[in-house]
Amino acid sequence: MTVPKVLVTGASGFVGEAMVFRLLADKQFCPIAAARGATRLHGLCSVMPFDLTHPRIQLALNDVQVVVHAAARVHVMNETAADALAEFRKVNVEGTIKLAQYAAASGVKRFIFISSIKVNGESTRPGRPFKADDLPNPLDPYGVSKYEAEEALKRLSHDTGMELVIIRPPLIYGPGVQANFLSMLNWLDKAVPLPLGAIRNQRSLVSIANVVSLIVTCIDHPAAINQTFLVSDGEDVSTTQLLRRLSIALGKPARLWPVPEYLLKLAASLFGKNAVAQRICDSLQVDISKNRELLKWTPPTNMDKAMRQTAGHYQENHTK
Repeated sequence: MTVPKVLVTGASGFVGEAMVFRLLADKQFCPIAAARGATRLHGLCSVMPFDLTHPRIQLALNDVQVVVHAAARVHVMNETAADALAEFRKVNVEGTIKLAQYAAASGVKRFIFISSIKVNGESTRPGRPFKADDLPNPLDPYGVSKYEAEEALKRLSHDTGMELVIIRPPLIYGPGVQANFLSMLNWLDKAVPLPLGAIRNQRSLVSIANVVSLIVTCIDHPAAINQTFLVSDGEDVSTTQLLRRLSIALGKPARLWPVPEYLLKLAASLFGKNAVAQRICDSLQVDISKNRELLKWTPPTNMDKAMRQTAGHYQENHTK
């Protein structure tokens, strides 16, 4: 029996690389890694440059059954582009649609698009989580670009018959995580005192293992066709709880000062860091009941285990 081929874009990135390693381990699918830049996957599977201007991308789609599109221009806290939305659109909208058009023309059966919870919005009221079928409300250029890509993909799917699955993750963490989560690990490892000991928000996170698990489920699940899914660890935490649990995973004391949230937001406003305060203090919860009901999927890795794996990788690679 021929093993189905799955093309994974962004294979040198956090999600894409983890996806390819999972497919290699499962041996139920044959991954093709499309990567922009260096990757550790050479010698393990077929690797090709991810360049939509090169005709090789069309050739690589021959006999591919599923595309997992994880490549993107990602959200950053300190955007420097003069027209951020235009820059996001070039990659996240125009690039995505070009790839999807090639895929449909090549006979790809299913296109899985890794979107973002920012399509739903920036924050939720405690106890009022986002749901997969809520009306979108993107507020920043990154979220808008992801939403526009989703809508264009839906039109293309309707016109061509190529199946579409959209997955919107919140903050993803796990071994090898970068950016703000890595900064948190650094602060906690160095026992830096942080004024974050009295935050009572609720935020959904998702480990890389759980994201990849859901993507794998969506590769061939018949109920996933033309559906949108949110994903999380199935457990929400406050910023304070997150820092304490990460400290436990690191085996380090958490030095958290109980500074009231209103003082944190005031200080952030004075220094022009409102977006940072929002991410630290506001709630952002997601409801994954649709995944359980439609796909019979539940997160296979609990948060404490995922945090231990994340902390262990950090200690092996970032500490002496």
